[in-house]
Amino acid sequence: MAPEIHMSEPMCLIGNNEEQLVANQEALKILSAITQPVVVVAIVGLYRTGKSYLMNKLAGKEKGFSVGSTVQSHTKGIWMWCVPHPQKPDHTLVLLDTEGLSDVEKSDEKNDIQIFALAILLSSTFVYNTMSKIDQGAIDLLHNVTEVTDLLRTRNSSDFNETEEAADVSFFPDLVWTLRDFYLELEANGHAITSDEYLENSLKLKQGSDERSHTFNLPRLCIQKFFPVKKCFVFDSPAQRNKLSQLETLSSEELSPEFVQELLDFCSYIFTHSKIKTLPGGIQVNGTRLESLVLTYVDAINSGAFPCIENTVVTLAQRENSAAVQKATAHYDQQMSQRVKLPTETLQELLNLHRACEMEAMEIFRKHSFKDQDHCFQKELETLLSAKQDEICKKNVEASTDRCSTLLQSIFKPLEEEVAQGIYAKPGGHYLFLQKMEQLKAQYCQQPGKGTQAEEVLQKYLKTKDQLSNTVLQTDQALTAQENQRKEEQARAEAARAEAQRLEELQIQEEQRRAEQERLHQEKLRQIEIERANFLAEQQRIREQRLQQHEAQRCVSTDLVEASQEISYSKLIRTALVGIMRRETTNMCPLVKVMPLPTESIDIKRICCYGPIEPRSGDSGEDLRGCHQ
Repeated sequence: MAPEIHMSEPMCLIGNNEEQLVANQEALKILSAITQPVVVVAIVGLYRTGKSYLMNKLAGKEKGFSVGSTVQSHTKGIWMWCVPHPQKPDHTLVLLDTEGLSDVEKSDEKNDIQIFALAILLSSTFVYNTMSKIDQGAIDLLHNVTEVTDLLRTRNSSDFNETEEAADVSFFPDLVWTLRDFYLELEANGHAITSDEYLENSLKLKQGSDERSHTFNLPRLCIQKFFPVKKCFVFDSPAQRNKLSQLETLSSEELSPEFVQELLDFCSYIFTHSKIKTLPGGIQVNGTRLESLVLTYVDAINSGAFPCIENTVVTLAQRENSAAVQKATAHYDQQMSQRVKLPTETLQELLNLHRACEMEAMEIFRKHSFKDQDHCFQKELETLLSAKQDEICKKNVEASTDRCSTLLQSIFKPLEEEVAQGIYAKPGGHYLFLQKMEQLKAQYCQQPGKGTQAEEVLQKYLKTKDQLSNTVLQTDQALTAQENQRKEEQARAEAARAEAQRLEELQIQEEQRRAEQERLHQEKLRQIEIERANFLAEQQRIREQRLQQHEAQRCVSTDLVEASQEISYSKLIRTALVGIMRRETTNMCPLVKVMPLPTESIDIKRICCYGPIEPRSGDSGEDLRGCHQ
């Protein structure tokens, strides 16, 4: 127990209702919190002999354990007060005050033996408090321990002999015998003796083997055997009789100086010489182990028997090792809950965390266990941790499965909705469905924290979608067949329309060809008509021209006659006629008719070209040749 949480006042550790002993759970809880080694000092004695006063002084307090001033016993059962050890750091001093022995109000003397035995079993220093002197009654009272000898000692031997090794009872407490209101002189054979020598003299054995000597020696032999370390303190009366009822309120000045000094010596010895509570094998007891001892002893006594020390150690080992196993598993559970976030990505990651926590748990077990014979409890812990490993692996699988299932439902829900809406109920819908499935699978694989079951859960989920995929495929195939049939019918109809259109175009082309032929024919006819008309017109023109030529010839003949009369102009006329004749394109020659002109002038405009010159009567051939030239 840490110094700051020590008890401020005593508390009942073991209650006594004269039917059975009852361990106080609140007091046990305080003990279980003490991790330091404990020095346990218990006091036993007749009631109303000032036991509680001494224990208060050991606690460094004026008040604490109940100190009565009447004939009625105050302390019932065993009370406990845990305080820091005044001289041993990191140690806890546990003070146990017991109810008085031989209380006249008790109906069962067996209860005294139980309280007496518990005080011996639980303490590392046993204070036996008696009045006035060491007498046979006090020795006989202490001899009560012989009634539980066979249950207390570690060997199943009915004989007490001096050849037994002291190690057998090395775990028994040291005996401190306190004599209250001592009035005798510490003197023997005329020599002063110490209180310790007084105790040793009182416990000396008598020589002899008769029954009387045996009866005398038996309690002394028992005390010497179980308490190899003994100390005796004698106390004068602390104050005048009329002040004893207010003893706990008296100051040091009001107390007897001798009593004050004796009290200081007593406390100093207890603080200095009291040892840590130990068990066979040198096992040091801390608060937790003291708690286990209390439970073990109380349970054994309530069952009707006193606990054997050897069996008690075994029981304590079982309790301690069981508690160590619980602490180790609790640490494992705590660390795993803090370090592990399920699901883990890989099984190896989980196993690594398990091994780390397992090693820590085993270290805690080794720290808190003792006397684990054949490593039974260690094997038990290993089995428990192995089971916990299996359990955490199972939980990891479950967590991974739940996580992946939830993730798949979330990711694939839009696909299911699209299927329900008929998005893929069309030709080629199954291919689109598969594409969507691949996209969603890729999205699922990219999600973190899926754990070890990611692929297995995915495959199982996809297996459940096979029926949906088949439904989409069947719908796709049916609609594709319908679409192909429709396309075929459409193609046939389109081909029929194209053929009809081709025939129509051929018919139109034929009609156009015929119309073109007719047009060309009509055009040819019109051309013929035009040519005929042109021919007729040309014939008409030619006839008219010829008529004109005849007329012109006639006129030229007349003019030639007149020209002959004008000889002076003939050369000029010939020259003009020659030019005219050069333009002739036919078998014609210009005929020049020289009109009789006045001698003053000749009008060249009156010279015309009409055609070939035919000789007229009266013209000489020479004249005509000259005219042609």
